[in-house]
Amino acid sequence: MKQLVAATGNHHKLDELRALLGEALRECGIELVGLDRFNPVPPEPAESGETFEENARIKAVAYARALGEMCLADDSGLEVDALGGEPGVHSAHWAGHEGSRPVRDSRNNAKLMRAMEAVPHDGRTARFVCTMCLADRSGTILHETRGTFEGTIVDAPRGANGFGYDPFLWVPDQNCTSAELAPEVKNARSHRGHAARDMATWIRRHRSPSHPTANS
Repeated sequence: MKQLVAATGNHHKLDELRALLGEALRECGIELVGLDRFNPVPPEPAESGETFEENARIKAVAYARALGEMCLADDSGLEVDALGGEPGVHSAHWAGHEGSRPVRDSRNNAKLMRAMEAVPHDGRTARFVCTMCLADRSGTILHETRGTFEGTIVDAPRGANGFGYDPFLWVPDQNCTSAELAPEVKNARSHRGHAARDMATWIRRHRSPSHPTANS
């Protein structure tokens, strides 16, 4: 079975990707593995891009070349209109780089609450954005996708599902936050879900046994 490396050390994200891409990958004889499959794990590339797309490309190409494996990378984050699109590409480290992922998430969420204190309800529009980049084992980019998940920012966190800023993004037509959605509902609606389904469609079309690619 061929391997596709998900360029992430975030187990929550890897679980979501497996749920979203699993069927398409199985059809094509591809196993999705995380960076923890490798020892040592290649050094994390500097995400120096100014857009989600640029950062996804940086990660996909760097890990594909370092590991000699087909690689899927995503870059995602929260854009808040009242904050000029912040935290944007800085979402994961908005309040600093120190500490574990849960510690950073807690600091980021506290910073978001402070930043939104004076913003009225009708000015709290926001969205999650996810871009994905697929690179072959030589680092050649094969395909890119983008998805968004629209909502508004609530005053206080709600819900225990998901991770990151999920407890703060209110989904109006579901009358709850992203963190209160059941995983299957979130996957059907989310930014990562949209980007992954588009990627799954491309993989099915181009990497099925009847459509082999040069670097498969």
